[in-house]
Amino acid sequence: MALSVPFGATASAQVTIDVSKITCNQFALYKVSDPDTIAVWLHGYYSGKRGNTVVEVEKLKANAKKLRDYCLENPDTNLLTAVESLMNQ
Repeated sequence: MALSVPFGATASAQVTIDVSKITCNQFALYKVSDPDTIAVWLHGYYSGKRGNTVVEVEKLKANAKKLRDYCLENPDTNLLTAVESLMNQ
């Protein structure tokens, strides 16, 4: 069986990230992935845990900035710990 790829399409490797192992340094300095991509995933993860199906886009952007700022000040902190710390403020 032949595999065909349309002209102009490029193949890219699938990347798997264990978010529970990301440090603030890795998050804030783009060492794992784009921080905005991870912030959107985190929003979905914690919204799902709370049963929240609403996305307030401006609030999401503001929270992503708060998380990046926190992480720049606390680079050795685990990312999920940082999120939970900010959620408890």
